[in-house]
Amino acid sequence: MTRILANYTTSISELKKSPSSVIENANGQSIAILNHNKASAYLVPSEVYEKMMDMLDEYHLMQEVKERLNYKDSELIEVSLDEL
Repeated sequence: MTRILANYTTSISELKKSPSSVIENANGQSIAILNHNKASAYLVPSEVYEKMMDMLDEYHLMQEVKERLNYKDSELIEVSLDEL
């Protein structure tokens, strides 16, 4: 059985009929869109989506920092301020 990662669900046909009422009924929560009783998509409030994107950006930045902290001294190039 597939997990549904939302407290509120609706069918694609219900979403087609009245998208604004589906969003309104969810009271600011994420909505799982079901197709044949399986989640085919999720609708998330814009604030949640923005936070998710910020978290992904931070995650990628942390991965880059970890990579750079693991550089060996032989890979580093010293540059003076005058050379810049």
